Amino acid sequence: MSVTAFAPQTEARLALARKVADAVLFEGYVLYPYRASAAKNRLRWQFGVLVPPGWGAECEEHAFQHTECLLEPRAGATLAVELRFLRARRRTVQRACGDGEFETVPELRLADRVLVPWDEGVEERVETAVPVADVLAADVTVPFQRPAGTEHEAVLDPAGRTAGRTVHRYAPLTGRLRLSAAELDGPHRVVRLTAVVENTSDWTPPAGHAAARDAALPRSLVAAHLLMAVDRGSFLSMTDPPQWARGAVAACRNLHTWPVLAGEPGRADVVLSSPIILEDHPAIAPESPGALYDATEIDEILALRTAALTDEEKREARGTDERAAAVLDLADSLPPEVLERLHGAVRGLREVTRPATGTGFPDEHGVPRPDTPWWDPAGDAGIDPGHDRVLVDGRPAGAGSRLVLRPGLRRTDAQDVFLYGRTATVEAVLHDVDGVVHLAVTADGDPGADLRREQGRFLYFRPDELAWPEEDG
Repeated sequence: MSVTAFAPQTEARLALARKVADAVLFEGYVLYPYRASAAKNRLRWQFGVLVPPGWGAECEEHAFQHTECLLEPRAGATLAVELRFLRARRRTVQRACGDGEFETVPELRLADRVLVPWDEGVEERVETAVPVADVLAADVTVPFQRPAGTEHEAVLDPAGRTAGRTVHRYAPLTGRLRLSAAELDGPHRVVRLTAVVENTSDWTPPAGHAAARDAALPRSLVAAHLLMAVDRGSFLSMTDPPQWARGAVAACRNLHTWPVLAGEPGRADVVLSSPIILEDHPAIAPESPGALYDATEIDEILALRTAALTDEEKREARGTDERAAAVLDLADSLPPEVLERLHGAVRGLREVTRPATGTGFPDEHGVPRPDTPWWDPAGDAGIDPGHDRVLVDGRPAGAGSRLVLRPGLRRTDAQDVFLYGRTATVEAVLHDVDGVVHLAVTADGDPGADLRREQGRFLYFRPDELAWPEEDG
């Protein structure tokens, strides 16, 4: 087996994918209000935690991730794999007692921050590059280890005097990355690539004592995920594969991880295997001014609420972690025009009018706008929501029909589960521009039904999500 360093072109493609991978790496790292004392910051790191196998057997967390995806390699292709994870570094706080002596304290209060014990996340990478032919010939195993260690960092007060120090302790950590591949039968040359990440640390809880998760975290791979790139060839999408590959995709086993195409849109040479379910080619919103680390970020709300923290709350947050301190600096420095961009963005606009006819007011480019939209429902004599009928269970239904709600086929709204089995009255039969039929209904017994009718605010279902009551059958 021969191993080579990443080629410059591969490194450039991975650098683009790392922007999203960084968001995965620090997802939920520290949550608003960014204070270590907040209850939500006492149970951390919920995604991609690979615990020591001796402890994982006693809990519902896992010691490995198993990724399988499909690759179409060309001759001479090289596979680059980068395992990324956080290593928990345990911080304790000590106060200076004079004469070079220190004592451990629950907190160290300074004029600009309050330092408390905290687990910091240190970025780790394991990288390998290997010809695809070598992986096809024999399994490739890349072991790695991180030794135990202790580091000290002086804490200075605003005047520059030594107020204390922080002590950072690492626990030993070992693991391995295993790669294997097999060619599949079929009309196209397709390789099923398997990548397994394992925590092999031999730590176990003391005999007769059930260790808490907090004790296992320093010996765990936190937010573990893989970036894989091929220099000659391409990966197949695991969420939207070509028709001929759907059977092979369905046969792939992915445990505790989810592989998607990443990197530059339109290319298929990079895969991100993430513990968080993503779509192909995920991207960071261009309006986002920086990382806020809070799960399911809503940048505008978090920025405004963070800026509104009291001075004492900000002191605590600044002492939590340098990343939490950076969030405060970001929130305090956002200019109004950046906050305005966070208020909302419209993507995927498309023209919905006929080509200009030379009449009407010109647009910003000087092109005359058409006088009417390409489709006007009020002017379409073939559409009549109040009188149109559609088949439900083989019988025509329309405005005034009383039906039973059976949502669940599409699961587009979690609230629909509360309506299952309720009866409803059809208010209108609607057709969208793609030709799909929707029934607007009001739930029977809804005290706000009259108000909904007056405002035109209905619930909408497809015909196959409705049924006739049994007494009407």
